[in-house]
Amino acid sequence: MSRKGQSKIRDLNADTVYNSVIISRIINYAMRDGKKNAAEKQVYKALDILKKEFPNEDVLVTTERALENIKPKVEVRPRRIGGAVYQVPTPVRGHRQNSLAIRWLVSVSRDKSNKQFHSFGEKLASELIAAIKNEGQTISKRTEVERMAEANKAFAHLRW
Repeated sequence: MSRKGQSKIRDLNADTVYNSVIISRIINYAMRDGKKNAAEKQVYKALDILKKEFPNEDVLVTTERALENIKPKVEVRPRRIGGAVYQVPTPVRGHRQNSLAIRWLVSVSRDKSNKQFHSFGEKLASELIAAIKNEGQTISKRTEVERMAEANKAFAHLRW
């Protein structure tokens, strides 16, 4: 943990195609080795697939709805008291909710097998569609985190 205090949250420029900060954050999380153009192509490919799947809705609305389904409400954080470490459930703040949702979405999409999908864009699109339907690995990850918090509700009084 830093001794300098909390780090500042940087303002992010919106992406060029959809003019959205959320899409820009997804691109930045998907980027590897500084190759932003490659990440942009794959994320835009995923959004095109999403547009074909839901032609009546705006892509930004469907993406926002998928991320809203992924966001965790509570999580456990370790708290050391008298030599013992307790897992204390705490509510998740808004910016961290977005960060966790996007991080889980990208990591689960990366881990999917290449047998049925040809590119990262297809994997990302399939996971977004699954999240909209409240199923998939990202939703199970969220429920697992919230189940851990529910199991450790007895230590909620130790929150600082």
